[in-house]
Amino acid sequence: MKKGMEIGQTASVSFEVTPDMFAQFEGNVVHKAYSTVSMVYHMEWVSRQIILPYLENHEEGIGGAVQVKHIAPTTEGTVVNVKATLTEVIDNVIITKTEAWTEKGLIGKGEVKQVILPKTQIQERLEASII
Repeated sequence: MKKGMEIGQTASVSFEVTPDMFAQFEGNVVHKAYSTVSMVYHMEWVSRQIILPYLENHEEGIGGAVQVKHIAPTTEGTVVNVKATLTEVIDNVIITKTEAWTEKGLIGKGEVKQVILPKTQIQERLEASII
């Protein structure tokens, strides 16, 4: 991992809620609202933005854990902002605090843990899991 990653660094993404982000199972829409699954995706994505500039060519980040509290519903067409703030770096483990909000306020918060590993180690683990 390249040097320079510092506690307090942030990354943000903004997007508009679309029907593909609705709460659904097996293609059946349960609610025409921004899903928790989509929120987790966006929290992981914004957290990844923090590590990308620091990955060496032989390294990759892999998810270690996600904690999310989905606080409020959000409908189609609403602009959502998601921010990650780097809170801990413990060797190759990166922890970010995440928040999602709209013009009406906070809609979600959480924490994302990423682990930086050599690509070869990730590949070996994947190959070992193939039946």
